[in-house]
Amino acid sequence: MASTESSRAAIETQKLNLWYGTFQALFDVDLEIKPGIITSMIGPSGCGKSTFLRSVNRINERLGYVRTTGSIRVHGRDVYAPEVEIIQVRKQVGMVFQRPNPLPLSVRDNILFGARLHGEPAPKLSSSQADEIVETALQKVLLWDKVKDRLNQPAIGLSLEEQQKLCIARLLPVKPQVLLMDEPCSALDPAGTEAVEEMIWELRGDYTILIVTHNMAQARRASEECIFMLLGKVIEHSPTDELFVTPGDTRTADYIEGRYG
Repeated sequence: MASTESSRAAIETQKLNLWYGTFQALFDVDLEIKPGIITSMIGPSGCGKSTFLRSVNRINERLGYVRTTGSIRVHGRDVYAPEVEIIQVRKQVGMVFQRPNPLPLSVRDNILFGARLHGEPAPKLSSSQADEIVETALQKVLLWDKVKDRLNQPAIGLSLEEQQKLCIARLLPVKPQVLLMDEPCSALDPAGTEAVEEMIWELRGDYTILIVTHNMAQARRASEECIFMLLGKVIEHSPTDELFVTPGDTRTADYIEGRYG
């Protein structure tokens, strides 16, 4: 049974279409994203990358004029099924945005926020349990050594790189299966970008990671598979090295070589 579960797509979409009002942003998107690896998603601005990400954890639903058809399954479960609650989807599928958005709390309370919010039932954590949750999450994102003496200080006092790592660490105590990252390094300098990429690579295997990026060098060095989107459609999905070295579609080659977009 374990082998069946491990071979199942982490994210699978079939004939996914999405409209913002009368504007169609996604067209018949069929994708199977493998579990436990890093997949990047590239393409020109407005091609539907972020829209796709926001569909997987149902953030688009906040907009009353969005309509979708087709299906999205996360580890085999239809996230749009009537019986599925949004809070369960958000617990299973974590989201990281372009700019870090730490809560106006201490570093420690940022990490514990999700554990306190999503506990079933809401747990009364002992001090030792809380300490373990905080240290484990910060260790996983390679941040513990930098902030272990600043746990009670405001999170907004951290550098942008540290804030972004903290935002990822904040997701981990609720044990998500999938991490969606929308341009997670766009606000960072090269050193911060390198540090966050190293951290993301450390998380692979434990989590399925899907990264939207405009930085093709980042997509090439920091993902195992890559998806190229254009005008709301998936043009190509293949191992990253293969897509960049021997793309199967001339439109992919044109984009990679800078002929448009």
